[in-house]
Amino acid sequence: MLIVLGVLFAVAPAVVWTTIARTRPVGFAIGGTLLAGASLLISVQQCWIDAPRPDAHLVFTALALVLIACGAGLEGRHENSPPPEWIPRRNGAIGFLGMQFTLTLVAGLLYALIISDGSEAPPSKALPSLPPGISLVNEGTSCGSGGCWRVATVTSRDGLSRPEIIRELGLQQESCRSNGWLLDRRDLCVGARDNGKNVTIYAGLGY
Repeated sequence: MLIVLGVLFAVAPAVVWTTIARTRPVGFAIGGTLLAGASLLISVQQCWIDAPRPDAHLVFTALALVLIACGAGLEGRHENSPPPEWIPRRNGAIGFLGMQFTLTLVAGLLYALIISDGSEAPPSKALPSLPPGISLVNEGTSCGSGGCWRVATVTSRDGLSRPEIIRELGLQQESCRSNGWLLDRRDLCVGARDNGKNVTIYAGLGY
């Protein structure tokens, strides 16, 4: 059900554009661009492209609204006055796209509020990929006063020492990057620890 709703959300601007487009050149150009954007958004929804989904939805709806407005403006420059029945279609399209953008913005802000407590552990894909010769022993989550982390214990099949494993992973120092573009302002930090018996790699979200 969620997949169907996601696809409908992505293709809705293109469908709306078909109801108000009046010229072939501009109509096909704007419509094709909207469908390309919908394909990218669906790829983000299905995790085929690694990108923050709330931010991707917000950017998509904002750009779709601007693109359709520009398309309507371009058509108005090269065409005669639109027929009377076009005006209600245009107003309906503006209302629908405005509602879609507003709902997306509200949902995104609610998401940002929910995640602000720092209790969410990153997904498994936040952990670095393991080079050849290093294997995963176990993986889970760990929580404390500072939040929750995704943790994994790794070992070497080639007899590497613990410092050598950390060096092979490239995690001699903790590294951080932004976890989102707009709504999620947390940092995703990844590092490794030598606990005296094995090597633990971790990923955590925080401010």
